[in-house]
Amino acid sequence: MDEFIDILTPDGKPTGKIALKSEAHKNGWFHATVHIWLHTIDDKILLQKRAMTKKVFPGLWDISVAGHIAAGECILDAAIREVYEELGLKIQSEDLVKIDTRIHQVSHANGIQDNEHHHVFIAELKVSIESLSIQKEEVEGVKLFDLAILKNTKNLENVLLPKFHEYYCMVYDTIINKVS
Repeated sequence: MDEFIDILTPDGKPTGKIALKSEAHKNGWFHATVHIWLHTIDDKILLQKRAMTKKVFPGLWDISVAGHIAAGECILDAAIREVYEELGLKIQSEDLVKIDTRIHQVSHANGIQDNEHHHVFIAELKVSIESLSIQKEEVEGVKLFDLAILKNTKNLENVLLPKFHEYYCMVYDTIINKVS
């Protein structure tokens, strides 16, 4: 779905410009997204299988929830909204722990230029995955994996992307240190 987003400078400052997400991706303009990694108390991580209709990384097991921050929307509100839209899960701002803001730059074969500032959060998943209501346009399915998958992605087919291994390790380390 195309939506209006705020355009940022490469160092993450607002430019005052608003554009459609498709326009930002076409022109490589920096913008903000949220990543929410949902983990359980018993060292599981919820991954979502991206819908086959997604323009980038279709069918890949990926971050629990991710999405663009709408124009004028605050970061926490975007995280809460995305979790609800993609999983039907209502969370509160106090459930989210911000662990990083990272710059992500990828040029995709289909012409999409992802120049994004990812605002990365972790949160404990306190409900069963059977109670989740997934957004079929975005998510093909969800599954709990052992948390260690974040460190062992190099030999697994269709689970996460090896080129982002350091990022996954940082998420793993943060969850382990927070839970223990």
